[in-house]
Formats: sequence, C-alpha cells, structure tokens
Amino acid sequence: MEKLEQIKQTLSEIDHRTPDALRVAFGLGYRVSPAPAPGEEDRVASFAASVLPPPPPVSEDADANDPGQLHEEVPLDSTSEDDAAKVLRMEWASCYLPDHDEDAHFGHGDAGVVGVADGVGGYRDLGEDAAAFSRGLMTSALMHVMAIDPGTPVCPYTLLERAYDETVASAASGASTAVILSLAGATLKWAYIGDSAFAVLRGGNIVHRSRAQQSYFECPFQLSSPGQGDSIAEADVGEMPVRDGDVVVAGTDGLFDNVFDEELERVVRMGTAQGYSPKNMADVVAGIAYEMSRSPTKDSPFSTESQKQARSDRFHGGKPDDITVVVAFVRDLS
Repeated sequence: MEKLEQIKQTLSEIDHRTPDALRVAFGLGYRVSPAPAPGEEDRVASFAASVLPPPPPVSEDADANDPGQLHEEVPLDSTSEDDAAKVLRMEWASCYLPDHDEDAHFGHGDAGVVGVADGVGGYRDLGEDAAAFSRGLMTSALMHVMAIDPGTPVCPYTLLERAYDETVASAASGASTAVILSLAGATLKWAYIGDSAFAVLRGGNIVHRSRAQQSYFECPFQLSSPGQGDSIAEADVGEMPVRDGDVVVAGTDGLFDNVFDEELERVVRMGTAQGYSPKNMADVVAGIAYEMSRSPTKDSPFSTESQKQARSDRFHGGKPDDITVVVAFVRDLS
C-alpha cells in the first residue's frame, strides 16, 4: 500500500500505523513495520484493536458473500418530515488503482451525481479495446450532467440510458457494467447493470447494499452494442432516503470481489472516527482492497463464491483487477 503513488498523500495525512493496523485486523499475515521484541507492547496491534474493533458475531447460517444476510436494511421508502426538509449535498472523492486500466468513473458534486463503470476484460482477449465502452459511458454521462441547469434533479436510469445510446452510436468496442447514483433532496437514487456496486452506510453500518446482476458466476450483466449484451431495460433501479452523515461507497468489482461487507464497515467506522475526508476514505478503502487482491491465501468474496461452484479451478485468495472506489459523504447544508 505504501508504494501506491495514488494514495501517498493520504498516507502522509493519516496515522502512520493505519496500513499495518489494517493488515493485522484483516489477517493479511504480514506487516511493514518491525515486529515488537519479546515482552514489548505491539503498538500496531493495540492501535488496530482500538480503531478497528472486530464486528459482532453473525449467525452460522449467514453467507458472508450475500449482501442481504449480514445487515438489516432500512425500509427504502421511510423518511421523516425533518429529513425531507433538509438540504443535503454529496461531497465526493475517488481513488483508481488500475491493473488492466479498463475502469472509468465520474462525479459532479454540485449536481450530486457519481458513477463507475467496468470494461469487460474478455474483449481484451479478442484484441479489442476493453476500456472503450466503460469510458464512453462515463464520459457521456458526465457531459450530460454538466449540460443541465443547476438544481435540476438527475434520474440515474435516464442518464445511463442516454449514455448507453451515445456510446453505442460512437461504435465503441467492448462491453461494460455500470452504476450511477444521484442525490435529490433527501433521496438517493440509483440505476445499475451488472456487478459494479454500491453500499450506503449509516453509523458505520451498511443499511443498503446493491446486489450483483449476473447470468452465472463470473458473467455479470453488461451493456454493449445491441444484440451482444444485456438490455438497458434490465438495469436495477431504486431509491432510498438518506441522512446527514451517511456514507455512500460505490465501486467496481475490484473492490467488492476483494473486500467483505463487514470489512468495508470497519474501515468506514475507522475513517469516520479518525476524521477522514472523502479522499482519505476512498484511498484507504482502495488501498486495503489492493492488498487483499494480492493475497494468495486470505479468503475474499470472489474466492468464497468460487469455492461454491462445481468446477475444478476453484479460486483461493484475492482477485487482482482494476479497483475503482468512489466515496460520497452526505452533508446537511440547511
């Protein structure tokens, strides 16, 4: 993590023990700082215990890779008159750690809109530009957002649909998953296709988590030229009330294939307690996802699901991939 240029500024701003504390807390099995001498206090382990307390036990029947089983989601249509009257704003930042460099993302704080997209790597094996479709989607979406009048609510599905139509018209190669989120008043809205995902955290706990759309394991729904991918009409669309202090984390599967939900909760709780900015939070989440993706032994959501499949090439450890993390803090400006 310390060698990643993208997060060096954040590492200079936060407690220097944080990277090793994350490694200790999440069982990565190594550390950069020297181990304590016999009988000496392990300051890194003590720091990890203080800022990254273990999660509460879950039922033995719970599936750690199922976002619906480890936390209780809030009703999507519940809000109070006080919450609805508040003027909420999305303060966002991102971190991108490329592997094959086929992810794309955008954000517009004034409009309260963010999005991520993940180019389907299989097109790389066919000699095509596997990043073209994801970049087309996000570039087009941002251009549309920049063109609207200030204060105009953004419908994520309509935005995704227009971006899709323009990307198809440009004859972009490849295919992509995508998620777009917008904040309108006290309502967070979304539209997504495939396994680019998001989670909404309140008080450090996930209160809503998107569910991956896939035809089968390792084959997510995807947008591409007509007749080759899934229909834009298959996009999952929804909304929920949000509050001041909520944290929204969106990312490509490079994040969610490597970090379990309860691990994400612990990092967000730590960052909130330590006063992280959205940029600090995005960098640390991406940094630990990167370390987990390089682990040959630590179970990941991807390896856990792989081991359930009736196939000979069951996967162990993390899954190297492009990692895009977008973090948005919901702030009350009223």
